[in-house]
Amino acid sequence: MYIGDWMARGARYWPDNVAVVDVARDARHSYVHMNRRANDLAHWLRDAGVARGDRVALLAHNGVECLDLLFACAKLGAVYVPLNWRSHVRELVAVIALTGPRVLVYGEEFVDTAAELRATCPEITRWLHIGAPAHADSVAYAEALAGPGVAVHNEAVDAEDIACLLFTGGTTGTPKAAQISYRMLAWNTLNTLVHELERDDITLTHTPMFHTGGLFVYTLPLLTIGGTVVIMRKWTADDMLALIERERVTLLFCVPTQYQMMLDSPRFARTSFASVRFLTSGGAPLPVPIVHAYRAAHDVAFKQGFGMTEFGPGIFSMRPEFAEAKAGSIGQPNYFVDARVVADDGTQVATGEVGELVLKGPSACSGYFADPTATAAAFDERGWFHTGDLARVDADGFFAIVDRKKDMIISGGENVYPVEIEAVLYAHPAVAQCAVVPLADPQWGEVGRAVVVLRPGTPATDETIAELLAHCRAHLARYKLPKRVELRDSLPLSPAGKILKRAL
Repeated sequence: MYIGDWMARGARYWPDNVAVVDVARDARHSYVHMNRRANDLAHWLRDAGVARGDRVALLAHNGVECLDLLFACAKLGAVYVPLNWRSHVRELVAVIALTGPRVLVYGEEFVDTAAELRATCPEITRWLHIGAPAHADSVAYAEALAGPGVAVHNEAVDAEDIACLLFTGGTTGTPKAAQISYRMLAWNTLNTLVHELERDDITLTHTPMFHTGGLFVYTLPLLTIGGTVVIMRKWTADDMLALIERERVTLLFCVPTQYQMMLDSPRFARTSFASVRFLTSGGAPLPVPIVHAYRAAHDVAFKQGFGMTEFGPGIFSMRPEFAEAKAGSIGQPNYFVDARVVADDGTQVATGEVGELVLKGPSACSGYFADPTATAAAFDERGWFHTGDLARVDADGFFAIVDRKKDMIISGGENVYPVEIEAVLYAHPAVAQCAVVPLADPQWGEVGRAVVVLRPGTPATDETIAELLAHCRAHLARYKLPKRVELRDSLPLSPAGKILKRAL
């Protein structure tokens, strides 16, 4: 069998190491224990009629169950489908209709949702409830874990089998389901090991585990080499700071917004970061003032990264020594990743010019489930994956994301990249968070609208707005200046902590 049976190997090579700490349940699980859970759950799923290629869905908050189901499905060659628990029931019905899971495992918080799905999702024939059964046709999760304790495996599973379906974000319609193969997971793990991990590392997994960030940035690679994953059910700045110290965390991933929130916490100054080797930032450019603040307070290093659901997610990384000199960059491609910046006709653009970022390598997904049209649009005839991100590469080979193609503002015929304006705003000491979105304009077609959250103690006045605009004028060409600055108490955030520009 290909690499899919992670916990059988973990139980063989480092049986007594702590694999998973489930903070919400105050539980610690060794590799032997995780393997027993995966075998028993796989045994129950097999008895429920689940076979190679069948889908099994999960609707639950972060917890050890997310990994139980991933590893149990891998033993059978079944396909794990973690559902976005923030979705409306109507949206869940649509993705269930697309993927056709035979089994739904659901958490205690989603009993009412599961009841609604029963009436509209005939694809689901078995229901497994994390907690006491809440419906006559549900089985308690504890019952599924009370199996015979025998190994379950399927020798037919190979590298190109699909281990998992992960849904990509979308502004309209049903999200696409990226097909994550065992080959993709293995090569992403190797890329991550080359650039990041050590066997004794301990990480915090806090982003929702229906995202690639929660499952595959550090979680699965670290569980492939005997490390420890600490799972948070709900993220807060204070809870994360407490866990960094308590669990002796060595590395973790956050988006810049979360690093800023931790920095603003009264607990930040007194938290020990002595165990931390480095912090990784992704999802948006990391403001240099945050790098300075963490280094001054705790002498901790930052790495910048970049990934996506359909590729990697370990695509680019940047070593800490470049955090300031190459601020705004996502670094260089990881070892087994090829990257180019191309024009609309597919030709490579000159150094420093803006074009679309395209990628090639063995850690690419296998297209989109039941959507050959979207798959054909994403991969060109030479096998390059088109990311939809606008980027440039400098003379040293460091890449920078300029913006999403769809986020670019065209003002008076000129391309304006919101990320560039945001970087200028973040350099102002009054700005805690910001986002720039397009605003329709009768003269120029589109102009920028900057939405800003101020740091505590900064007055929300017209004078502050004027100061921010003056700061932009000092650092930006005239056509790039935001026409309007709006002050807000907060910005809408995704479950992963990214600013939701579409909501603005």
